Amino acid sequence: MSRVIYYYQTFTGLQPIMASLNKLTHIHLASIHFDAVEQGDPIIHLNNSDPEDPIFASVWKELEDASKAGVKIVLMVGGAGGAFGTMFSAYDHCYSLLKNVIKNHPFICGIDLDIEEYMTLEEIKKLINDIHNDFGDNFIISLAPLAYELIYNNSGMSGFVYKDLYDSEVGKYIHYFNTQSYDAYCKEVVDDIVDNGYPAAKIVLGMMSEQMNIETQDDMLTELKLIKQTYPTFGGVYDWELFDAYPTSAQWIENIHDAVNIKVSNGICSYVTNKVYSHFAFLFEKLSVFTRQ
Repeated sequence: MSRVIYYYQTFTGLQPIMASLNKLTHIHLASIHFDAVEQGDPIIHLNNSDPEDPIFASVWKELEDASKAGVKIVLMVGGAGGAFGTMFSAYDHCYSLLKNVIKNHPFICGIDLDIEEYMTLEEIKKLINDIHNDFGDNFIISLAPLAYELIYNNSGMSGFVYKDLYDSEVGKYIHYFNTQSYDAYCKEVVDDIVDNGYPAAKIVLGMMSEQMNIETQDDMLTELKLIKQTYPTFGGVYDWELFDAYPTSAQWIENIHDAVNIKVSNGICSYVTNKVYSHFAFLFEKLSVFTRQ
């Protein structure tokens, strides 16, 4: 079954989607950061507060309930707020803080590394290897590159080449790539990534909530069905983020699940997505960066 993933950073509660959890596969909780302080070692934050702050009590409880319903809970590290530079300034200390969060909430079954700052290839390999060694083969390790970082073998936001990472000895530990494909949401993006040597099963095509609206919904769902028809093992879809998904957070789950988990006999690339794609290669060549908010 293709993945249906929500990112969850604006903590408005999971009650609106509880009846649809049987069709939601993952929730990626955002976002863990490491913050330098004037004196002493860096501290860990979930958004702007300690992960164990009582303000998150209901968040952790709802996530635990979702995990009991079969949803995989994955902890996102990084994003536009950074994390990894500070982490590697005091790696052993920060990695210990990260492990403690996971141990304190044992329903967490993976880590999503959203690298939007410079890292070396050796640094990310070390982090992936340590996560795998500490938590095992079944613990999810995902990454969140821009689409062009998987299409073109050059460094983007991260500073390293993802193909070098994937082809390295730790590449086998990467379960999937939550691909930031906001500028061009179409089959051609998946084609190009597959042509560059990535399995379709490890490609999760990412959207932002505002991309799906009354004008684009049918086109985007048609495009996803075409991708699924072409790549039966297609890795799935994520949305950034849960609270403002279209038309509602529950209906988005239903629509996406149905689009990526049924076989279709016919399909065409939509005008909307292809029109955007015509500008895609130009943006890549200029190495424009479209980051999460």
